[in-house]
Order: sequence, then C-alpha cells, then structure tokens
Amino acid sequence: MIAVLGGLGAATAWAISMLCSSRSSRMMEPVCVVAWVMAIGLVLTAPIALVHGVPSRVTGSAAGWLALAGAGNVAGLILTYAALRIGQVSLVVPLTSTEGAIAAVIALLAGETLQPAVGVTLAVIVLGVVLSSLPTAEADLASDAAGRTRDVAGRLRHTRAAALALIAALSFGASLYATARAGAEVPSAWVVLAARLVGTVALALPLGLAGKLRLPRRAVPLVLAAAVGEVVGFFSFILGSRHGIAITAVVSSQFASLAAIGAYWLFGERLTRIQLAGVCTVILGVAALSVLRA
Repeated sequence: MIAVLGGLGAATAWAISMLCSSRSSRMMEPVCVVAWVMAIGLVLTAPIALVHGVPSRVTGSAAGWLALAGAGNVAGLILTYAALRIGQVSLVVPLTSTEGAIAAVIALLAGETLQPAVGVTLAVIVLGVVLSSLPTAEADLASDAAGRTRDVAGRLRHTRAAALALIAALSFGASLYATARAGAEVPSAWVVLAARLVGTVALALPLGLAGKLRLPRRAVPLVLAAAVGEVVGFFSFILGSRHGIAITAVVSSQFASLAAIGAYWLFGERLTRIQLAGVCTVILGVAALSVLRA
C-alpha cells in the first residue's frame, strides 16, 4: 500500500510542477527554468540532508546511482521544458509520463517480480495514462478562416514537441530507476539532493557567472512552485519505491492525468472523450492496485 501512496503523492506533486513549468517555460528559456528549479531545490533539500547527517559509508554503486539519478533528472527536465515551450501540456505530459513504465520495465529486467494480477493492473494504468492526454486535433492541425488549410508549421512544432518529450521520458525512466536504487542505500534527502546539486553546478552557476540566469518577476511564483513540486515528488517516490519500484513508478506516472485535468481547468485545453476514458481507467486501475496491495 505504501508503494501506491508514494506513487500518488509523487504524481500530485509532479503534476503541479509540470503545470507551473508549462507557463514559466514560455516566459524564459527552458534551461534557465531548470537552473532555477535546481538551485531552489538545493536550498530546500540541503538543510534536510544535513539534519540526517552525511552518510557514513557510500559505496561505489550508490555513488553511481546518485550520479545517474541526478544527470537523468536534469536532462529530462531540460527536454521537457523545451517541449512545453512549443507544445500542448496534453501532448507533452502523457509522453513524458511513460517514464514510469520505462522505470518499471528496467526494474523487471533487473529481477523484480510481480504477481500476475498486479502486472495486468499496471498495464491497465499505463494504458489509461496514454489515453488520458492524447493530443486533441488542435495540437497538430490548424486551419485558415475558411477552415480549408493545414498549418504545416503547427505540425512541425507538434512533431518536435513529441520527439523531445519521448527522449525526456527515456531520461526520466533511467533516472527514476537509479533514484530508487540509490534510495535503498542512502538517506532520501541525499538522493533528492543529488539532482539539485548536479543541476546547480552544471547549469545555475555557469549561467549566473555569464549573467544569463534571469528570472522575470511574473515567473517567480511559478518557478518556486515547480521547484517545491519536484522536491516533494521525489521524496514521495523514494518512500514508495522502497516497497516496490515498478508499482511506484507506474502509479506516479498518473501525473499525466492530473496535469491534463489541470490544463483543462486552468488553460482551457479541452479533454476529448478518449482522454476522459483514460482518466477514468487510471482511477479505476489505481483503486484496483490499492486493493491488491492492501
């Protein structure tokens, strides 16, 4: 049950982070958004890590998992924010949310076992995630006033956004699995700190020294919310993954459904019947999974 609750907590936090980032990425360069999210996250997690104390012993494997978790998370965010800058939330988020399925597949290939009923339920949740945010016709088509022409530029943006989101999903999937593995060996705070440290050193510091780390005033609350959502989401994910990496990874991917609903209410992005069916499928799948794991 903890694996399910951890996944749900991560999904909620990451959905909020995604919605905020989708707006801030259109106000400033995506790499700057990631830099600020990482720097703020570092400020938030460093005190918590210090309270837990420096791990007395970090093995070579743990260090490797921490490095992979941090690098994969930073790379995934840069790609995702770049995709959100040019594409709809309802297109980008479901594609990146397949990170959970990718992490689950990696876990299964690495030897984690699941009951058949749980495996089927996870597959249903993945299907629901994909259906919940399939892009509407407006995502890749546009017409003139008479409704007779197809907007080629719009289609190219759609294709580019989809490609960036899929590559981000691969990066996130590897990062999630590495995060879970590292979380089994070192305190959660230090695992969460790893990505923030990598992002701050690799992005925030160089951009700051070059005078390019700008933050428009209207983007401040959005960036703060995105940073907090990232941190809370990872703490929740690590907690759940200690009771089942595959389950937590897939349940956490329902942030796509939550973000699709949020985009509908906040940004006016319409949900199609297929998307609504996907949301219902995810809800039912998570409920069934909770019963199976109780």
